[in-house]
Amino acid sequence: MILPRLRLLTLATVLMLLGACTTIQLEPLPEGLTDQPPADWTQRSEQLRRLDAWELSGKLAVKQPSDSGTAIINHWIQKQDAYDLELSSSFLGMGRTSLQGVPGFIALTLPDGETYRSGDPEALIKAATGWQLPIESLVWWIRGLPGPDGDFRLLFDSNRQLAMIRQQGWEIRYDRWQPFITGYPPLPARITAVKDDKRVRMVVTDWQATPGPAR
Repeated sequence: MILPRLRLLTLATVLMLLGACTTIQLEPLPEGLTDQPPADWTQRSEQLRRLDAWELSGKLAVKQPSDSGTAIINHWIQKQDAYDLELSSSFLGMGRTSLQGVPGFIALTLPDGETYRSGDPEALIKAATGWQLPIESLVWWIRGLPGPDGDFRLLFDSNRQLAMIRQQGWEIRYDRWQPFITGYPPLPARITAVKDDKRVRMVVTDWQATPGPAR
């Protein structure tokens, strides 16, 4: 009969698809790391999310095939979603370049005072400096948190500290942590973000909480 035969074919197709699904595997864990969060991770990450008003300074290094260079982070001032990042670099013309924005918008001011605005922050930064800088994700990654957009995977070391975030094709490695701000967990003092042949490294030398709106 045709009907039983169709049922058998359908069942065979489903089994074949299920068999194909079972072959999909996650990327192997790096040695010494686990994707099982420590017991206090929920509490710790919530504390880090509440840190949304701060000022930090440090250094930035970008390495990629087209252009590479280093910059001093004169300040990175964050107030909830709004950021004000000022860089000084010989690569940027021995002057100061300012990045001010919120998610989905950026104003970039070059050393000569000329300002450019765009609804695509990464594209504007790349056009102006040649650097691929995932600025909107860095706002989260610099605190040791995954960004709100896209899937992610968290990896922890044997000391129960976050060692790596994988998100949006980037691998963010946490090389050093430091207790910068009283009342908060240790914060990243050095992170390295790698994607294909591009690398962005940030070293934080000072980090202070600043007053924010009452909650």
